[in-house]
Amino acid sequence: MSEVWSQEMPQHPPGRFSVLSGPNLAGEVIAGKPAVTVVAASAETSRSLVQEALMSPAFRIYTSDDVVGVEMGGALKNIIALAAGIADGMEVGDNAKAALVTRGLNEIGRLGIAAGAQLMTFAGLAGLGDVMATCSSPLSRNRRVGEELARGRQLPDILTDMGAVAEGINTTVAALEIAERLDVDMPITRLMSQVLFEGLPAAECIPTLMERPPRSEW
Repeated sequence: MSEVWSQEMPQHPPGRFSVLSGPNLAGEVIAGKPAVTVVAASAETSRSLVQEALMSPAFRIYTSDDVVGVEMGGALKNIIALAAGIADGMEVGDNAKAALVTRGLNEIGRLGIAAGAQLMTFAGLAGLGDVMATCSSPLSRNRRVGEELARGRQLPDILTDMGAVAEGINTTVAALEIAERLDVDMPITRLMSQVLFEGLPAAECIPTLMERPPRSEW
């Protein structure tokens, strides 16, 4: 969205644009449960203004200058939540899900860094924190879509019953376009695209990942 801002609002300085993301499941925030988030802007005055305006006893806000990293973490984590939902729906176990989520965080971090983000952002609230919440909570729409796909349901039927947006579906398409442009390999995202749009059975995802050629973790 920061790119859209720069293109559509050239009369306004880029530093005025702020982005907020983190483990902020809306239902819990609305209920007044404690939540923590991060707001990023290139100008310190902008991020401090948002921090001051939104900080409350139940909503703690940290600041960052990594706009791209916070944007990428907040968007791409939804793709990994789709995969985590499939893992839960298939009941593959905690070992497999932990590995999937960890490799997913690695994957979105590599794309973010290639796009100009800072590495540590993906170890923070907009990275690891948001991934943990979205991949584990029953409130997560993207995780729920993955679970339903694992049960063999068709995507249009799932979305009709949900009556809500699962952002990871469209984000999968965008992420692969960016990954191709930046020459970043994203095997989990590619699998999600095949499941969502090419008819690949969800049950084939874990075997496909497990059978990839051996390599170094880093």
